Formats: sequence, C-alpha cells, structure tokens
Amino acid sequence: MAHIGYHSSHEQFKPSELLKYVQMAEQAGFSLSLSSDHFYPWSEKQGQSGFAWSWLGAAMQATPKLSYRVVNAPGDRYHPAIIAQAAATLAEMFPNRFWLTVGSGQALNEHITGGKWLIKADRNARLKECVDIIRALWAGETVTHHGLVCVEDAKLYTRPSVVPLIIGAAITPKTAEWLGSWADGLITVSHPIDELKTVVDAFRRGGGEGKPMILKVQLSYDRTDEQARQGAYDQWRNNIFKSVVLGELKTVEQFDAIGQFVQPEELEPSVRISSNPNQHIEWLQQYIELGFDEIILHNVNREQEQFIEVFGEKVLPALR
Repeated sequence: MAHIGYHSSHEQFKPSELLKYVQMAEQAGFSLSLSSDHFYPWSEKQGQSGFAWSWLGAAMQATPKLSYRVVNAPGDRYHPAIIAQAAATLAEMFPNRFWLTVGSGQALNEHITGGKWLIKADRNARLKECVDIIRALWAGETVTHHGLVCVEDAKLYTRPSVVPLIIGAAITPKTAEWLGSWADGLITVSHPIDELKTVVDAFRRGGGEGKPMILKVQLSYDRTDEQARQGAYDQWRNNIFKSVVLGELKTVEQFDAIGQFVQPEELEPSVRISSNPNQHIEWLQQYIELGFDEIILHNVNREQEQFIEVFGEKVLPALR
C-alpha cells in the first residue's frame, strides 16, 4: 500500500497558511508531507518563498501523525555540514518521521551566493561529496574534506538515534540509474506512465531494487474542469519545461517570460487536470502500480482547503 502525502509548496503560500494546510491534511487522512525548499518562487503570481527549515520544526510539532520529507540541494546555497546539523536536529526531536531528499539544484535558487554555476556532471559529483559528508557527520566522525566542497574539523555533537534516509532526486533515467547505487531511495515527479517507467527501471537497474520510491504528482482539482485548468495555468505554467531548462534559468522574470508561450491545453500531461475525483483515483492507481511507496499530491492551484477535504473524503479511501 502506498502512503499518500500532501505537498507543502512554500513558493505559493505563506508559512502560516501551509501550517494550517498540513494540519487539515493530517485530519483528512494524509500520512506525510513533502516540503519544497526554495529561495525564489517560480513566478510572480506564486509570490512566496518561506524558509523551509524554520517551518519544518513547527509543522512536525503541530502534526504528530505526519512524516516529513524536504527537497534540498546541498553544495551552493547550503553547506553540507549545516544541512547535516539541521536534519540531525529534526530527526532527534522527531524520530522515524523525517527523510532528507537531495538533488543537484537549480540556478534559480542556488545562484544567489554568487559562485560559479557548475555543469550538471560537476553538480552531481558535488552532490555525492555532500552526501558522503552528511553521512559521516551523522556517524559521529570528525570530517575534513577538500574537493568541490570543503569541510575542516567538523563534528556533530547532537545526532539522532534513528538516522534519516537520504533520498536522491532524479527526473531523467540517466540520473536515476546513477543514484541507484548510493541513495537510500528515489524521488521523482509525475510524467506520462511510459516515461516514468523508464526512470523507475533505470533506478532499479542502477542498484535501487527494493529501495523506497517517492513520486510527487502535480495535479489540479477544482469544481469544474475549466476552473482546474485555469488555476493550474495561473500558478504552474512556468514549470512544465524539461529539467535542462528549469535547472538553468536564474530569475523569476525569466520563468515568467518563457511561461508566456505556454497555452492552457499544453499543461497536460505534466499536470493531471480534472474536476472528477474518480479520474484522479484512476491516474494515481497507475502510479501506485509502478511500485511507488509514497505518492505526494501537489494540487498546483490555490484552492487547497477544498482539495484536502474532497481528496480526504473520496480519493484517499479508494487508494487504500
């Protein structure tokens, strides 16, 4: 049985709003939440960028039945020793409720430190260095490392009794196969089933067989199909491009500029759009059949309370 989660989108909502939504999600029967971790939103219309690590402590205290994951890119904006400390603190306070998911990052968020934006291969190599550093610190080692990131005489004194899993983020089969050998699991985003299957197969082929897999599903639910489509178009049209584009743009203005070329009908299948809960059940069951252990639902429009209530009543029970 897949666990169904609620996506906490810091780019779209104030932290205080998101706190209310995860409390509603817990009451509605969701079992976990995935938190984004951006410095910028994807568009001016989204308009928020709360600090995920401050919010996570409050959210985990306020919703004791939910587990949490956060998407993080150590190496540029965050030093891996600081991420190791932050994650260790959450895991110490809330055992067995927190996993760290890591990726190579996007220029939009990471360029703010003024460093060189590395090519993808070097960002991947740096990510693996960061993960090795984090794991060593969690193991109680004193770490000195000089490579694509540098650490000197670092040691964590507050460490969790239950070490969090480190889940690798991949959108392409190539990245999925690479991280299958070292990550504790996979997180990816929804695509057409055939494309998604190639990512899953690559992860398993690379060494991920039997490891947990998380899927973040972009969807838009509203009272009518037209409202669902317009809500998705308003909030998410900048996000449907391939990762080679999304990873390289540096400003909100650039994302809004490319979003002007997107037509509402082009949102599918990047976003599953329907006002019919049964249609969403059918789509989600297809993802579950691919073997995902956790399905994170991201209703990309702004109507969050309605989405949580309806999916809690009609969709979650059917998926169980």
